[in-house]
Amino acid sequence: MLNNIKGENMKILNENEFNELISGEKPVLVDFFATWCGPCRMLSPILEEVEKSGEGKFEVAKVDIDENYDLAKKFGIMSVPTMILFANGKEKEKIVGLRQKSEILNFVLSNLN
Repeated sequence: MLNNIKGENMKILNENEFNELISGEKPVLVDFFATWCGPCRMLSPILEEVEKSGEGKFEVAKVDIDENYDLAKKFGIMSVPTMILFANGKEKEKIVGLRQKSEILNFVLSNLN
């Protein structure tokens, strides 16, 4: 079941990995998810396509809210899936719910400028 959530190339982060990744040079779209969430499972393959379509301009990673409760609380995650775009270690923008590839890609690219 976790493979459906994780996807082939998705990184599932713990708190230390999360802090390291969002502080890096590339912007990161982080999907806050739960293994029991149906829309979260449906979002995983979409996020893989979004990352491929981003042509290396940003990374995509995932945080399991049940395993990383403190992170979920810190960023005010009230429902899943919630995607937050981070740049230079800071939260830039947030969207909640299952979205289509084009909407997510536009969301990320429009916030990179």
